[in-house]
Amino acid sequence: MGFTVRRTSRSYVRPSAATPSGTLELSIIDRVVGLRHLVRSLHVFAPVAGRQGSPARVIREALGKALVDYYPLAGRFVDGPGGPASARVECTGEGAWFVEAAAGCSLDDVGRLDQYPFVIPEDDLLPDAAPGVEPLDLPLMMQVTEFSCGGFVVGLISCHAMADGLGAAQFINAVGDYARGLPKPRVSPIWARDLVPNPPKLSSAPPPFPRMFQFRHLVVDLSVDSINKVKSQFLQSTGQRCSSFDVAIAKVWQARTRSLRLADPSTLVKLFFFANTRHLMRGGASAATAGFYGNCFYTVTVSAESGAVEGADVAGVVAMIRDPKARLPAEFAQWAAGELVEKDPYELSFTYESLFVSDWTRLGFLEADYGWGTPSQVIPFAYHPFMPIAIIGAPPVPKAGARIMARCVEEENLPEFKEEMKAFQK
Repeated sequence: MGFTVRRTSRSYVRPSAATPSGTLELSIIDRVVGLRHLVRSLHVFAPVAGRQGSPARVIREALGKALVDYYPLAGRFVDGPGGPASARVECTGEGAWFVEAAAGCSLDDVGRLDQYPFVIPEDDLLPDAAPGVEPLDLPLMMQVTEFSCGGFVVGLISCHAMADGLGAAQFINAVGDYARGLPKPRVSPIWARDLVPNPPKLSSAPPPFPRMFQFRHLVVDLSVDSINKVKSQFLQSTGQRCSSFDVAIAKVWQARTRSLRLADPSTLVKLFFFANTRHLMRGGASAATAGFYGNCFYTVTVSAESGAVEGADVAGVVAMIRDPKARLPAEFAQWAAGELVEKDPYELSFTYESLFVSDWTRLGFLEADYGWGTPSQVIPFAYHPFMPIAIIGAPPVPKAGARIMARCVEEENLPEFKEEMKAFQK
């Protein structure tokens, strides 16, 4: 078929200039044991007419420059005396793992990776493991796969303990800045983990070993018209405006709840999503925190009876979601003061009646430009077999609207979930 990927070069990219050495302490959020996992994503760049040069070589050189500014990403995670819960970063300058690859086909040959499962397995487009190193000890791994048409795919694997989505995208944009010839990144990074509150350990029982599920993959695009229709309904009924994110997660939560066909309408179903709290740190949304790239989020929890979620219109479900969002500043302040004693918001529990939502539309990955323009699409693979999750992304250019990428139902619930999501478009 010719749809094979051949890895042509594997090596570490070190910072291109001298960087500080020593140990850096992580924040209390960075050290949440559940965040010591790898986040994988594919960033697809269409060919640009007349644009010459090798994207892999350009990105490799720019990566070395960006690692001077973001030198902790060239280091290694090490466990402290308390194991993973006391992990820190050793700034060794050993570098990020970087792979160059070539695909024996064009992006059009593989449908521009618009339909899942892809003709090319995603693992072929992501960097393979560095020899002799535990993957979770590496903050960053990249692979650039060049296609015969001139397009390319950046496969990114990053450890969540180093950065949240906003922080990872900030770094990727810095690589893009250097790739386009800028003398320094547009945003100067700061480590500043001391800006993150460090409350005493809250009392919560250790989470039980999570149940593993056989989640099925589903991708559904929501049109701009269908989203705007709910926004208009919500405005008419409440006098308030809501976001496209509010509408998207309301619809996916309702569709999934209906698909579960829970016998008891009083069964509690829960929705979790992760809100950026940089503006709530010490110093607020000031120049002092503008370049912060560590984990800085808070888990927002929405609980409701399944019958209420199933029976409401989508605008009504939006209202259920917006109330906990409005309480975020007060709850975060309580957590920072060590006053929320019932349950640690960073110790998550996973059940089939729960849904986790992650928004990738506003992180900044869609703005990354290495000299070939911004990506036509970004495809996240932030999935776990114990975590029912839906990721809100953008459909491939030039489509508009929202793309829901979900792995949150098993086979028996998939047909109804799919029909409920499609019905939203009618």
